[in-house]
Amino acid sequence: MTLQQLEYILAVNQFRHFAKAAEYCRVTQPTLSAMIQKLEEELDTKIFDRSQQPVCPTPIGIHIIEQAQNILVQTNRIKNIIEEEKHSLTGAFKLGILPTVAPYLLPRFFPQLMKKYPGLDIRVVEMKTNDIKKALQTGDIDAGIVASLAGMEEFQETSLFYEQFFAYVAQESPLFNNEVIRTSDLTGEQLWMLDEGHCFRDQLIRFCQLKAARASQLAYHLGSMETFMRMVESGKGVTFIPELAVLQLNEIQQKLVRPFAIPSPTRQIVLLTNKNFIRYTLLEAVTKEIRNSVPKEMLSLKPGQIPV
Repeated sequence: MTLQQLEYILAVNQFRHFAKAAEYCRVTQPTLSAMIQKLEEELDTKIFDRSQQPVCPTPIGIHIIEQAQNILVQTNRIKNIIEEEKHSLTGAFKLGILPTVAPYLLPRFFPQLMKKYPGLDIRVVEMKTNDIKKALQTGDIDAGIVASLAGMEEFQETSLFYEQFFAYVAQESPLFNNEVIRTSDLTGEQLWMLDEGHCFRDQLIRFCQLKAARASQLAYHLGSMETFMRMVESGKGVTFIPELAVLQLNEIQQKLVRPFAIPSPTRQIVLLTNKNFIRYTLLEAVTKEIRNSVPKEMLSLKPGQIPV
């Protein structure tokens, strides 16, 4: 039994797919499958039921995976103590990030971070907030980039930046001629909203008091912000986008953007870690690169903005 084999079974349990687990572990699928099979033969038991899709752990496999998590958490802690003593900026760093943040923030800092610290192996996974919190608790990730919310007291939050929400309005919408969007304007509008479980959606529903959004036939749930933007550009409805997304728009797309009336809804993006996280040198380096990658005016809450 090796630590590498334990890492492989945790990856398969996370992705419930051998090919995706192999890609995450940066090995070929035959290699990963062979190593897991060898472990199963050594233990004389099946860890995964391969007849199901997606792949699921067997009843005994669940207990093996739990123990593997505990072992790897303690092993990684020993490694992290040594790396922090050296003030090292090398090794693996697993980062969870919200799907509503990843496509707009990662291109800004990730390539520069990799170029500056070639010995750093950052593995990024897009996850919703609750999944990031669970992954931090189990040690599946080292840190998570999330929107600051209530109920995160058990974790350590490092502020990254503040990001304002904007409306993205189709030319055919009655709201297109509005210079600003008020929450009262959204009644009866065709709203493209993310699925439940996305904090981006939940924050806007609370701020705009869209009590009927869940039940209304005018609320559509496709799960992709980029899809909603294409729908608006084709002339249908209204959606909401974060500030970093606005900065990526071309001149034609910019004409569809409308700010909210003051106070403008704003989310605080933070780097979330366990309170026993050790590698502060690495955390400071990642934090610095992210902050340097966004406009300076986004580093603090501005007058007229309200956290949601």
